[in-house]
Amino acid sequence: MARIAFSRAARVESGVKRMNARFKNLLVILAVIGPGIVTASVDNDAGGITTYSVAGAHFGYSLLWTLIPITMALIVVQEMSARMGVVTGQGLADLIRENFGVKVTFYLMVGLLFANLGNIVAEFAGVAASGEIFGIPRYVSVPISALLVWWLVVGGTYDLVEKVFLTASAFYATYVISGFLARPDWGLVFRQAVSPSLSFKPDYLMMVIGLVGTTIAPWMQFYLQSAVVEKGIKIRDYRYSRLDVIVGSFVTDLVAFFIVVTCAATLFARGISIETAADAAIALQPLAGRFAAALFAFGLYNASVFSASILPLSTAYSVCEGMGWETGISKRFREAPQFFGLYTGLIIAGVAIVLIPRAPLLLLMLLSQVVNGILLPVILIFILILINNRRLMGEYVNSRFFNGVAWATTVGMAVLTVVWAATSLPGLFK
Repeated sequence: MARIAFSRAARVESGVKRMNARFKNLLVILAVIGPGIVTASVDNDAGGITTYSVAGAHFGYSLLWTLIPITMALIVVQEMSARMGVVTGQGLADLIRENFGVKVTFYLMVGLLFANLGNIVAEFAGVAASGEIFGIPRYVSVPISALLVWWLVVGGTYDLVEKVFLTASAFYATYVISGFLARPDWGLVFRQAVSPSLSFKPDYLMMVIGLVGTTIAPWMQFYLQSAVVEKGIKIRDYRYSRLDVIVGSFVTDLVAFFIVVTCAATLFARGISIETAADAAIALQPLAGRFAAALFAFGLYNASVFSASILPLSTAYSVCEGMGWETGISKRFREAPQFFGLYTGLIIAGVAIVLIPRAPLLLLMLLSQVVNGILLPVILIFILILINNRRLMGEYVNSRFFNGVAWATTVGMAVLTVVWAATSLPGLFK
């Protein structure tokens, strides 16, 4: 009897240990998760939502298949940035300055600053458009939203800001709900999603380039690496950070999938053309119902405010790291004046431009996207050189297989973004 009792006690103790180990792993995952999901989610900003909406409205389900290779490319690039942050404990701009010199870094930061200013303007334009759908004038919605995002970052800590950003990421579920409310033909949806539909028509090719270009942007690599560094993730916990990147990439492109499906099932099916995500929200009302349209418009507002928080933050991280200045949300204004000053200045500039009557917003956004197209392949090459530097990365350099995938992704992105930039330039002089 004593042996039986001892055996039972041992099994109970073993079970308790396993439960404790699982609980501990869960706590570690929750502590590490965040940067990957937040960075990928911001990718679905006002410009991204507009691109996916137009793709669905103009081409139906025929472009859904592109989201599979796009997701893989996003995972590859984001994983390298996160790994560099964990292993080196330095941001990307910091590493570029140390390894390639101040002059190269300065020109990169000037280009990034201009490109991101255009993106910030696009986000506040998204705030204005979504607010006006609900009857709120831009002169009310834009300044109030800007004040809220400024106060959150300047007055908060990294942990608080990240929790708010993760909550904002959850609201992208509104697009998933809108997709179901649109009642698509799911059989057709899934057949199109796994069957590449190729066309060499200029407008089709331009939309493919737009879908790829809106997915991987230069600012994302700088922000993700800086966020990983500020979060203090250790090498022993990197597998959870990698999981964070993978989950974030899948969830982000799942949202993109449902935006395309929503617009394809309603607008494309009835031959309705749109130019912006706000047009899509308004057009959805008589087709999918007031609730679906309201969810779509709210999703645009959430995405615009969310991105209007992250893009100035990403720019402040990048420029200040590149110049060797103090950075960090958890610091006070007096401890990192350049960091918070640049963040504040970018928000003020973005708001001011959006509120100027007849401001050339489309021209500024187009110019910023051209700069993005030029910067992206250059930054991806820097990332690949750095991550294969054994002095920096030790045993965490890319494997041959991963290098093959990463270089193929980089070359593909370079070709697509350069073609996009080249074909966009004539539009600047019309």
